[in-house]
Amino acid sequence: MTSSDDYQVRAVDAEAPPVLLVVADSLSYYGPKGGLPVDDPRIWPNLVAAEMGWTVELVARIGWTSRDAWWALTQDPRVWAAIPKAGAVIFGVGGMDSLPSPLPTALREQIRYVRPPALRRVVRAGYQWVQPRFAHLGWPVALPPKLSVDYLEQARAALAYVRPELPIIGTLPSVHRSDAYGKVHAGRPAAEKALRQWGAKSGVPLVDLADAVRENIFSDQANPDGIHWGWDAHVAVADAMLAQLRTVVREEEQRG
Repeated sequence: MTSSDDYQVRAVDAEAPPVLLVVADSLSYYGPKGGLPVDDPRIWPNLVAAEMGWTVELVARIGWTSRDAWWALTQDPRVWAAIPKAGAVIFGVGGMDSLPSPLPTALREQIRYVRPPALRRVVRAGYQWVQPRFAHLGWPVALPPKLSVDYLEQARAALAYVRPELPIIGTLPSVHRSDAYGKVHAGRPAAEKALRQWGAKSGVPLVDLADAVRENIFSDQANPDGIHWGWDAHVAVADAMLAQLRTVVREEEQRG
């Protein structure tokens, strides 16, 4: 991240609407039939921003964990540009962290670099065969709860350093019924406990994605992959986000 002095010298258009900066995983931009452009009005970040009269900077990718959110905050110039204009930041990560990952996450990420292509296809097929079968063990998870909250706290502290008044909202993991993860989510309780403790200690309010999407994800309206949501879930998440966002924005205005 750039220094606080860099942000202080940058002029921000006071008449421009605030930016909702969302750093998230694919749950933020996938619908019932797959991934969507960031300007699709049906995904929850855009529903929230439209209701607030704000604009959105959505920085997200499939499979992102809290570690990836930290990397985005420190390495992505889109994030640096959005921070001075942000009205709030939402960390929509943590769900991937709690999913069973019997093979190292780094291995999955490196498959794309295997050459030649024929070998890459063999390696990917092997990974896709092993992952759901070993996922029934429920362990290890993609990112242990302690590391998840460590990365989130680093991100929160970095934002507080450059914009101490900037509201931040976190999330609790969603739920799933995905065959790719053996329909197992044994890591969620520990992740939720660690995140709630972090939220209470840091003063970051948390939106429980599981509460918002559970009915949808176990219906035939969700994505057939069993992990991404249908439109009702996006609306429910947007409503839950708006409730928290309006509260933290109002509290900040009262302090200011």
